[in-house]
Amino acid sequence: MPLPLTPPLSLKGRGENSPSVGGGYISVKAMLLAAGLGTRLRPLTETLPKPLLPVAGRPILEWNLLLLKRHGITEVIINLHHLGEQIVQALGDGSRLGLRLAYSHEPTLQGTGGGIKQAAPFLKDGPFLVLNGDTLSDCDLTALIGAHRASRALATLAVRDDPDASTWGPVTLDAHGRILQINDNPPLAEPGATLPACMFAGIHVMEQTILDAIPPGPGSIIDVYTSLLSQGQLLHGYRMSGYWSDIGNPERYAQANRDAAEGRLTLRP
Repeated sequence: MPLPLTPPLSLKGRGENSPSVGGGYISVKAMLLAAGLGTRLRPLTETLPKPLLPVAGRPILEWNLLLLKRHGITEVIINLHHLGEQIVQALGDGSRLGLRLAYSHEPTLQGTGGGIKQAAPFLKDGPFLVLNGDTLSDCDLTALIGAHRASRALATLAVRDDPDASTWGPVTLDAHGRILQINDNPPLAEPGATLPACMFAGIHVMEQTILDAIPPGPGSIIDVYTSLLSQGQLLHGYRMSGYWSDIGNPERYAQANRDAAEGRLTLRP
């Protein structure tokens, strides 16, 4: 069965607006995960998909697209399930924002791993970014990509210090930024020198090898990562700073709107 991507795009392998790392340009595509049901924000999400909920008059998903554009990333695929056609109608082909958008339709939810796997034909040209479509941040994506290239890891996860890291799902690093555990897996044979646990911010860069490692069907990308860690594969953590918010419940949604009103989010078209 062919991959349901819309609209079809003719994509260049390299663009003059791509992030510059080490004096040269790199070509990076991105995926926004936007297929979730948004159950914790009902009844708001019964008639509007969570990624289209407005923050300071702008849909959450659009804030993320503006972040990508700020860092020169203009070729983006968005996965869809719950009320997905509303997202297509709102964003179209992306030209209004100076972007080129494609969509991956999921009649059955594929999870974070399966969703990325389904979008593989779009993402096949090299390393790529994946962002949760229901979070807000001003993460330095150019620095994240640079750290990934320097580490030579299979994937680099943006992580952040948070006193509630254990609640979000702890990520344990060594002193060099190598990821040792995610959600306390795999068990550490020799605990050694580790840093205090941080949390995964839902932003990551991955190599094509990760796509090959994702099994077919629904599943979690975190399960893929912990499997790779158990095999001794290199995953890297990039400590981000700046604004970050998960729009996970009504209280956090209200806080995000207050933050935007106070100027803590400054992305513009």
